[in-house]
Parts: sequence; structure tokens; C-alpha cells
Amino acid sequence: MTSIPRPARSAPVRCAAGGTTAPGARTRVLVVDDDGRIRQALSLALDDEGFAVSTASSGEEAMTLLARDPVDTVLLDLMLPGTDGLTVCRRLRARGDLPIIIVTARSESAEVIAGLEAGADDYVSKPVVAGELAARIRALVRRRRPDTAAATLTIGDVEVRPDEGVVRCHRDGGTADVHLTRTEFRLLVELAVAGGKVVTREDLLRRVWDYDYLGDTRLLDVHIRRLRCKIERDPDHPALVLTVRGSGYRAAVRADADG
Repeated sequence: MTSIPRPARSAPVRCAAGGTTAPGARTRVLVVDDDGRIRQALSLALDDEGFAVSTASSGEEAMTLLARDPVDTVLLDLMLPGTDGLTVCRRLRARGDLPIIIVTARSESAEVIAGLEAGADDYVSKPVVAGELAARIRALVRRRRPDTAAATLTIGDVEVRPDEGVVRCHRDGGTADVHLTRTEFRLLVELAVAGGKVVTREDLLRRVWDYDYLGDTRLLDVHIRRLRCKIERDPDHPALVLTVRGSGYRAAVRADADG
């Protein structure tokens, strides 16, 4: 992987105080950005936060590096030369559930939503605050399935096995496995565990992403839409994951189907 020389401490992104994990257990992060100064500054900041950092200056280089050396998280700028960040994000998501955090030049809804629709798990806006970025990376990596005593949960004709990470749809006389990203899986389990009770947007953001989003629910709403596309018969008229206006979401129960 690319070796980054340590820049002077006047680099534009500074790290917040934090501990360093033991050698051999460092979380591996690939930073993909065409701006050399940003790559260098983020490398310094994330290294100081205890991450093992590699970099790529283009989408093509990123895909080549990932084919050779796996990482735990990708930090992906959307504005890349050649193969743009959205295309890279879609290709990575098609290959599996590698955590992806997109970097946007601004927090405008269209750009953020496009990245999340492409499969990103989270986003940050420039200028990047290193301490916040490190917290988001750690939250993604440590994300674990909610504790539940139930071996199997159901929402309508969808079966969820939290301990196995399995989702199956029993529909039209057949059974099919449903591939969800880890974020979509966590959302589905949280709703299933609630047993038809409303889970507020704030609670879902806190439980699934592990920190507060200060009122920004775009991240959640896009992931709910992606989840519906995978488990609903008609995502535009959902019957399994229901919206409770002004509050949050809930899983359908038998009474919903009966009437």
C-alpha cells in the first residue's frame, strides 16, 4: 500500500486527542482523494488516532489496492477524476458490505443522498474534522448486532436470524436469501426487536450508528428506502417497514396485515 511521508504539523486537518490501539490490531482505512494535501493531512490525523492508513488518488487506483489488500473502512471522496466516487461506491457495494464513508464538498441534500443511494454507510462534509471522522470510523467498525434472546425474528413474510446474520424472504411458495449491508441488517433487527412499537428516528440513529446526528435524518431515511427496496413487494407502498409521520418507523405486525 502507499506509504505516506509524515507532513509538518501545520497540515490543514488536525487530530483530536485519542488513544492508539495495539500494533497488529489497528483498523485499516483506505483514503481515496485526488487532492494530495488532503490525503497527506488525513493520513497524519488518522494515524495519530490509531488507524493504519493507505491512500489512493483515483477510483481506479483504489479498486486495484482493494483487490490486493483488504481494509476495514473506505473514506471516499465523491469528486474524483476518471471513475467518479459514486461509481466506485456502487462497485464496492456490489462486492460486499465493506463500510464506506463518503466525503462531500458540501452537505447539500442531492450530493449526500446520491452517495447514500450508491451504497455508502455514512458521510462527512468538507472541511473534515478529524476527531469527528475518527469517531464515525470507529462506530462503523465496532458496529455489532443488537442483543436479543430470540433466535429468529419475523416481520411479515421476512425471517431474520440476528445471531447468524441471515435474512430470508418466504414468498409466493418459495424462500430466498436477502443480502443486506450491515447497516440495513442492523436497522431491520432494531425494528423487528421492537415488535411493532414505534422506534424514533433519533433512537435508530443512536442505536445503529452509535452516536447522535443532531437532527439530520437524511442518512436514516435513505437507508430505510434501500432496505425497503430489498424486502418489500412494493417499496413505494411498504407493508413491512412502516413510517410513523413525525416520529419514526415501526415493523408491521399481524394486525396491520389483517386490517
